[in-house]
Order: sequence, then C-alpha cells, then structure tokens
Amino acid sequence: MGLNTYFISDLHLGANYLKQPHCNERRVVHFLDSIRHDVAELYLLGDILDYWYEYKYVVPRGYVRFFGKLAELADAGVKIYWLTGNHDVWLFDYLRDEIGMTVLKTCQQVTIGGKQFFISHGDDIGHQPRSYRFMRWCFYNRVCQMLYAAVHPRWTYAIATGWSADNRTHRNAQQQAACVERSADDLIQFSQHYATQHPAVTAFVYGHLHLARMATLEGGQQVVFLGDWINQCTYAVYDGSQLHLRRYLDDSITANKQKKYT
Repeated sequence: MGLNTYFISDLHLGANYLKQPHCNERRVVHFLDSIRHDVAELYLLGDILDYWYEYKYVVPRGYVRFFGKLAELADAGVKIYWLTGNHDVWLFDYLRDEIGMTVLKTCQQVTIGGKQFFISHGDDIGHQPRSYRFMRWCFYNRVCQMLYAAVHPRWTYAIATGWSADNRTHRNAQQQAACVERSADDLIQFSQHYATQHPAVTAFVYGHLHLARMATLEGGQQVVFLGDWINQCTYAVYDGSQLHLRRYLDDSITANKQKKYT
C-alpha cells in the first residue's frame, strides 16, 4: 500500500455544459488509475458530481467508469473520503454502502500521517451571503429534502442541471474573477484565525473556488486551493512530509504524466 494522500475536488462530472462529458470522466478515471500504486487515502472535497440526488431506492444514471474505479481502489484497501459540496450535497448511503467509502457532510479536522489537516469544500466556512446560507440550510434540511424528493425526477433533474449550467455559463468573467479572489482572501483569513486557535493544524485544503493556488500563513501553515477538473485538472498530494499542488496531464484522451503545478 502506498504512503501518499491525494485530494481532488470540483470534477463536476455529468455537467451538461461540458463539451465532452465522457472524456472528462475518462480523464479522471485515468488519473485514479495512475495513482493506484501509491495512494493510501483519497479525499474527494465536493462537487465531484455536478448534480446528484439519491432517492431511497433509485439513483441517477451515469458515472459507471468513475464509480467502478472508486470501488476498485476501495477493494484494494484505499481509504476514500467524500466530503460533499453544494452540487453533490444529496449524497447519502448508496455509495457509502456499495463502494465502502466514508461520506462527510461538513468541514473536518483530520489526522493524516501524524499531521493535522483542516479540510472543507469551502462553502461552509468564512463569510457567505445570507441568501446562500439560507439556500444551504434548505439543502440540508430533512423536510425540504423530503418535499424535493416528492417531485418527479424529470422535473427536479432539469431544474437542477439547468440552474447549474446557467450559473457556470452566464457570468461576467471579470466579476467572477473578482468574486473568486475575495472568497480566497476570506478563506485565508479564516484559516489564519483558525490556525491561531488550533496551532496543531499544519495545512488547510479547500475546493469550491475553481482556483489552483497555494499560500503560506504567518505561522507557516499551508493553504491549498485545489482548482478543478473542468479546465485545470489539478490536485494535491501529501507524501508524508510535504503537500504539493500538481496538474495531471493525460496525453491519451497522452501517456499519463504528472508534473508539479506552477
């Protein structure tokens, strides 16, 4: 079993605004296959699927190659943790039971290789607009979930995927970039405050912003924004001593390659 811990987020598999969604899924599968010999733990930090609502007896179609690869890794002894984001919030017990992963619903302080990490999708900490906090409360509220589940999937699926596509494709690029920078600064400030209160934490890992970047806090703690797998194909790896941000290059969809992200 390998010694490395990998972090990825914001794959948005199944998004209808992707030009080649099956190629995106295959690229992720190729990446997971490329790390199978040295991965001990895999953290999926939210928005892995662009939309997912898990009913009691049925689940959405698709993602066969991706789920199959996760099951293969889990069967080989890899510990897999899926921390839900705002797109895959309605992940309950299906994949937990079928694949053998651990599903997490909020930010966590975890021990990896004897070091303390703080992990979050990035939408449940720091400053968030009141409207977003209310929406997130609705998403997690059990009564709201039951009412949503009572609507036929042909309607809920169309509404959810259409909303996602509209948010992703109808934004002013400059305004979106400014918003991402403000959010990143806010998460760094949150991390600095948290590190002051929890000095044992050595690294913070976030998704959500589709920003691939590393920063260092005043106390030397690292902050990693994982980027995404729509345009960047970036991920983080902890080798037991250092945390790196890297980009995956797939020349086959290219010979599978990895390089340090710069």
